[in-house]
Amino acid sequence: MSAGTEHSTRQPFGQATRLPLWSAVRTVFSLEMRQRLRGRGWYWMLGIWFTVIALIFVLGTAFLGATDNEGGVLFDLVVGFILLFGLLVAPGLSANAVNGDRAGGTLAILQVTLLTPGQLLAGKWLASWVASLAFLVLSSPFIFWALALGGVNAAEALVSLVMLAVELGVVCAIGVGVSALANRPLFSIVSTYMLVALLAIGTVIVFGLSTTLVMEERTVRSSYYTYPESSLDSMGVPEEGAEAVCQSQTYTADLPDTQYITWLLAANPFVVVADAVPYSLPDVEADPAPGGMVPGSYYAPGVMETVSQGVRSAQAGPDLEVTCEESMSGRQPLPQGVPIWPLGLGLQLLLAGALLLIGRRKLTMPARRLAQGTRIA
Repeated sequence: MSAGTEHSTRQPFGQATRLPLWSAVRTVFSLEMRQRLRGRGWYWMLGIWFTVIALIFVLGTAFLGATDNEGGVLFDLVVGFILLFGLLVAPGLSANAVNGDRAGGTLAILQVTLLTPGQLLAGKWLASWVASLAFLVLSSPFIFWALALGGVNAAEALVSLVMLAVELGVVCAIGVGVSALANRPLFSIVSTYMLVALLAIGTVIVFGLSTTLVMEERTVRSSYYTYPESSLDSMGVPEEGAEAVCQSQTYTADLPDTQYITWLLAANPFVVVADAVPYSLPDVEADPAPGGMVPGSYYAPGVMETVSQGVRSAQAGPDLEVTCEESMSGRQPLPQGVPIWPLGLGLQLLLAGALLLIGRRKLTMPARRLAQGTRIA
């Protein structure tokens, strides 16, 4: 009877050496957040962040004045700077999450517990992401202020904020993965900043250099409004009541077929956020005479919307026929074709996932090989 009881209460080895996923991640998350909240550096960063965003918002409000679409431009401006500063802050919050504990001699204590390497990385990534989201929450007064000015619909605002949070999470995942791979905190922080710079700046540089590879000689037909010479006086001023006529000219030029290389911009964080936002296209009317657009029809796009329109223009390729209406109304907003942000986000997640997977293998205990000078306790 005792033998049967002893056999029935014995637990399998795999269950006895593992913790539930959420319980383990929550434990690591709690430890990380307590450590961050005790430090003063995080609060200093929050204060500097709030001051900079406030200064940018006030200057933007003073510069725009009574410009049409003031709310939309300010909202785009705030979103753009939040993303920019987030790409600078997130690596500092995540790139020393693992090797910082190794340098302090506390990582080995966690490794000998029932925590698995995957649970350890997940908890540290979640803590870094939540810490970075605090900067987004701190910017909410200026976001709601811009929304109150109008010009932004609910879908644009919601998608912008969600994509900002996702991008911060991806950067934090990259930082935690590099931190698990690198032995020195300084090296991992620099490496993470280099990877972020490669995504944000390197993609633009590669795209620009690649335009020389897709140059083709194309025939362009350009039309424009002008006054006949018979209606101009000796000073070149048109007579009163003179009517403009549409003239066209054709020429050949070497133009890049950018539709073949636009995918190089897909992994750019600014492109991912801007391309995902469903911007509403304004109704812009052209004045069929020299002088430009109909009064009151001018539309000023924001920073992120300009990025979105730039990507759509690159997807469309060179404009080989410019009508008179297009020449007078300036650059027309382009409708979104095939979105490239899913490809970009997928590439970012692939990079972050690969770094976390390799870092997980390096945290597996017992370790087969350690670099010289690595602290284990």
